[in-house]
Amino acid sequence: MPSSTKPALEAKLFKYQTSLPKLPVPTLQETCATYLQSVKPLVDDAAFAKTAAAVAEFQAPNGKGHELQQRLIQHDASKTTSWLIDWWNSYAYMAYRDPVVVWVNYFFTFVDYKKYVNKPALRAAELVTAAFEFRRLIVSEELEPDTARKVALCSHQYRFLFNSTRIPALPEDTTRTSDPNTNNHIIVLRNNKFYVLHVVVDGRQLATVEIEAQLQKIYQLAGTTKDIPVGAFTTQDRDSWAKIRSQLIASPKNKASLDKIETAAFVVCLDDTKPVTYEQRSKSCWVGDGKNRFFDKSFQFIVFDNGVAGFNGEHSMMDATPTSRLCDWALDSLAKGKINHGTPSPSTKLPEPTKIEFDLTENLKHEVQIAEKKFEDLVAKHELTVTVFDGYGKNLIKKLGCSPDAYAQMAIQLAYYKTYGVSRATYESAQTKKYAYGRTETGRSVSIESVAWVKAMEDPNLSVVDKGGLGRKAIASQSSYMAIAVEGKGVDRHLLGLRLLLKPDEQKPAIFTDPSYALSSHWNLSTSQISSEYYNGYGWGEVVADGYGVAYMVNDNILQFNLVSQKLKNEEMRYNLFEALREMKVVFEATAPPPKAKL
Repeated sequence: MPSSTKPALEAKLFKYQTSLPKLPVPTLQETCATYLQSVKPLVDDAAFAKTAAAVAEFQAPNGKGHELQQRLIQHDASKTTSWLIDWWNSYAYMAYRDPVVVWVNYFFTFVDYKKYVNKPALRAAELVTAAFEFRRLIVSEELEPDTARKVALCSHQYRFLFNSTRIPALPEDTTRTSDPNTNNHIIVLRNNKFYVLHVVVDGRQLATVEIEAQLQKIYQLAGTTKDIPVGAFTTQDRDSWAKIRSQLIASPKNKASLDKIETAAFVVCLDDTKPVTYEQRSKSCWVGDGKNRFFDKSFQFIVFDNGVAGFNGEHSMMDATPTSRLCDWALDSLAKGKINHGTPSPSTKLPEPTKIEFDLTENLKHEVQIAEKKFEDLVAKHELTVTVFDGYGKNLIKKLGCSPDAYAQMAIQLAYYKTYGVSRATYESAQTKKYAYGRTETGRSVSIESVAWVKAMEDPNLSVVDKGGLGRKAIASQSSYMAIAVEGKGVDRHLLGLRLLLKPDEQKPAIFTDPSYALSSHWNLSTSQISSEYYNGYGWGEVVADGYGVAYMVNDNILQFNLVSQKLKNEEMRYNLFEALREMKVVFEATAPPPKAKL
């Protein structure tokens, strides 16, 4: 893609980067107090007494906490970026050795349009054109930075959106980014075969109809037979994949083939299935068959033979904010006719899409079979269930005087309590991008107030008004914790930083060996919200074997929850989510503030 000729004054994307504040180091007192408050609803009195004693010892004047806090302050002073970012990228992602599928990558599924029914090449072509326009806005820096309540957010993650690939390595993975000005090709997968499609030819970006014609050629070239699925390697645990990659690139041909994939702007997967139901769509975009994919790319568009489409994102260097903005922007722009689809050139002879070839030794062929079997076994352990509640959504929740996000969180809490009769540790992703190089902090959704409320909701002797009053306190508590989390003052990242500064020969303080520490961060519910009127699915896997991954959307008139677990009580959770949302409407309507008078 040619460099932007726009004046430098119009560059916007990174204009606030140098003025963004650094991620703060919370005080020891703040974190210890908040930590105790978050642990109390999860444990009994005896366990909490032990936790309180461990915390008191940690923050005592001569306690280890003060020494570790000073080390963290010094560590922060030595950083020009963020005291956390390098640790977090390594600890949470690059040093993580389990497969990225099902544990790390996430998906969106897109709302359908009649124009795309049974026209997958058209749908894929339009997505490519829209994505390249979004890429142009990033390269030229014309894209407005993200904001929250009119405050500019960090744009650093946009550097990894296009032409970026996670590379398996030992002892931890790396990221490869390539110049978008000289790498204007995409990779298209069909029947496990990789094709290079040049989106810019002789300095001109292809028109959408030309991209569609090129994709039609790929359908023809790929035929109906399937190749050995080299993409299956990306479903392996990272150590195995790193060793396999070393074997692969020993061949110059394979090295050149991987280079084409790794430098591509993104991947488009043309699947030969026709998913219809919410579960079929979601599972296909989340894991598919593990073969017609390259899960290490920053993102993949997935288009099925019936015109259904979606997205799969690699999580290591980006959270879902930039990828969701890309998808929402592309889908919105296409729906509203805002995309310039270009004019085909009658004089330009387009090069035929080139198939990428691999030389696979017998050992590598065997490794593919191992990867396929491991993937099948891993996916078989899992169950994905979609709950679509169309009784009401964000519009009504706001009229009830509630935070839509907190309301959805309390629905999850109530459904879990109905299913298991207990409240357990819950993670909600809170973005900290108001700070330079900010990523996420943990919102701890379980509170003394939420536990009191879910118990009250199951008590037939309490009035609707009492239940509504307790529910509003629970919502306020959840909103309060999220507010401090986005300020970088949740407890989990701070305690992680202090723990990482322990020297190998130092004894762990009791706060870290206390059972409540592990219990309160054992995320039986791992949750996050991404909402778009253009999505009908969003999700990822659970983070603990006895837990759920709960992705949810709070759209104008619909609430949707994606439940993934290792075959726990998914159907009961789905039923109880419906029941919780119906019951919540009654109690919050009974305590809703009066409508504001019109002036």
